[in-house]
Amino acid sequence: MNDIIIMVLCTVAALVILIAAIGIVRMPDFYLRLSVTIKAATLGTGLLLMAAAVFFGDISVNTKAIAIVFFLLLTTPVAGHMISRAAHFIGVKQWKGSVLDELKGKYDKTTHGLESGDNPRRNGPGSENAQEQTF
Repeated sequence: MNDIIIMVLCTVAALVILIAAIGIVRMPDFYLRLSVTIKAATLGTGLLLMAAAVFFGDISVNTKAIAIVFFLLLTTPVAGHMISRAAHFIGVKQWKGSVLDELKGKYDKTTHGLESGDNPRRNGPGSENAQEQTF
């Protein structure tokens, strides 16, 4: 029974990584390629580690595999987000078919500040344009 579980986990992991490799070649820009890579790294590696945990069956191996999967689930999306954000700030162009660029015009290259929504310096607390909010 364990052999079947290991075989299924390894096969699904290999298919996820294969589909991601095809996606990397087919995606038109850096941001979409990065998105495909992050998903494949997280899911494919996690499935392979779970297969290793089932194969060895030892509590120490299982604990390490679960810890690594947990670490990957926490760090890989954050790393991908930071890489794509840095690429956006240095001017890596988006695909011409992209319909939304939420960061356009919100990054100040002199102060390295990123503003969200309205300009907080003009509408923030204590400014003359501030509106009272009730929650």
